[in-house]
Amino acid sequence: MSSERITSYLSRHLDRHVEQLCEWLRIPSISSISEHKADTRRAAEFVAAELGDLGLEVELVETDGHPLVFARSEQRPERRTLLIYGHYDVQPVDPLDLWDSPPFEPRLEDGIIYARGACDDKGQLYTHVKALEAYVKEGVELPVNLKFIIEGEEECGGPAVYRYTEQNADKLACDAVVISDTSLYNEETPAICYSLKGLTYMQIDVVGPRADLHSGSYGGTVQNPGNALAEIVAGLKDRDGRVLIPGFYDDVLDVDDAERAAFASLNYTDAVLREETGAPGPFGEAGFTTLERMWARPTCDVNGLWSGYSGEGAKTIVPSAAGAKVSMRLVPNQDPEKIAELFEAHVKSIAPDGVDVKVTDLHGAQAVMVPRDSEMMQAGMRAMERGFGKRPVFIREGGSIPIVGTFQDCLKAPVLLLGYGLPNDNIHSPNEKFHVENFANGIRTTAALFEEAAR
Repeated sequence: MSSERITSYLSRHLDRHVEQLCEWLRIPSISSISEHKADTRRAAEFVAAELGDLGLEVELVETDGHPLVFARSEQRPERRTLLIYGHYDVQPVDPLDLWDSPPFEPRLEDGIIYARGACDDKGQLYTHVKALEAYVKEGVELPVNLKFIIEGEEECGGPAVYRYTEQNADKLACDAVVISDTSLYNEETPAICYSLKGLTYMQIDVVGPRADLHSGSYGGTVQNPGNALAEIVAGLKDRDGRVLIPGFYDDVLDVDDAERAAFASLNYTDAVLREETGAPGPFGEAGFTTLERMWARPTCDVNGLWSGYSGEGAKTIVPSAAGAKVSMRLVPNQDPEKIAELFEAHVKSIAPDGVDVKVTDLHGAQAVMVPRDSEMMQAGMRAMERGFGKRPVFIREGGSIPIVGTFQDCLKAPVLLLGYGLPNDNIHSPNEKFHVENFANGIRTTAALFEEAAR
């Protein structure tokens, strides 16, 4: 009977929940841009206030960067405890001219919310808040203890949540960590993610002459940093997509036959890839399917390039400097620090003479593999089937959630990755979106999870 009351409440209040989410989405909490520091704090205060209104004990934890929000319900020792993690900060919005509507003026069209943060991660995180609200407002006793740890530096790689977790393992102790920052498999198929890639993120700076030079006077007499950088980047991978860094693949775990068969059963086609990405077709490491490349093989990608003049018209110079940002997505068993060292050694070994090359390790994260047969994973499967009306499939994810590894190491608790977005929700891109139906199903899933986790 109580579950029916919860479901009825959520149906009656969905429109209001969407309006409240849009209010949160209007706050431009871009953590990586200093001029948005006050906005980022407002986003923290928004969710802290709501959790407080729902009867939780709430702390706004000051850090050297953006604040953390820690909240907890009444903790009863006979109940299992769920720790819910999410982040209230969002990515920058560039390029702004590719948005169909202002990124911080949420647009609701055909059952879809368009706004920065709609899916990553405000919309998904808010499902947990609204599931809690249904219990509180209906007067239904929570069957589990709840804790929340919500950060504001996920999108800028800040250290606050890692330090807090390491220093407060007892405070965050739980039977499972619940995170909604991944996706469904597709519009028809819910999914639970059991593996995340790790990350090594590097910057290459190439410096030549002390200032830009006239290319007519000095071209061909000194090394051009732009040309040198192009040579370095070309030496990172071969034409078949295989990374050329010596030792890069040494620790990679091969996909076993069972996983390979499971991947194949999902029937991911080149047509689906083209539809999701807009790319003309697939490309990647030879000898592997697209899903295997996406989920189970390490990658190396240029994320940004700069050098010389890129404005309108012509400016004939030899640029004084060039640079690139490069990310490598890693699979379980690869060590981010080792990969960073191998990357630096390789870049310097292939750099041409006549320039100075500096390689900087910006940040990294361990890959994660979560057991699929735990009690909490099965509780998540049952909850998602109740919320979405269909049994979920298991998937891997090519992205990274760096804090997951820290949770596993410090809290010794299973991590449940319940994603409610879609692969094509344009996270980190213009026109980010979140389907209202998935928002509603996600709230129902979380509400069901409270019951299933208590079993």
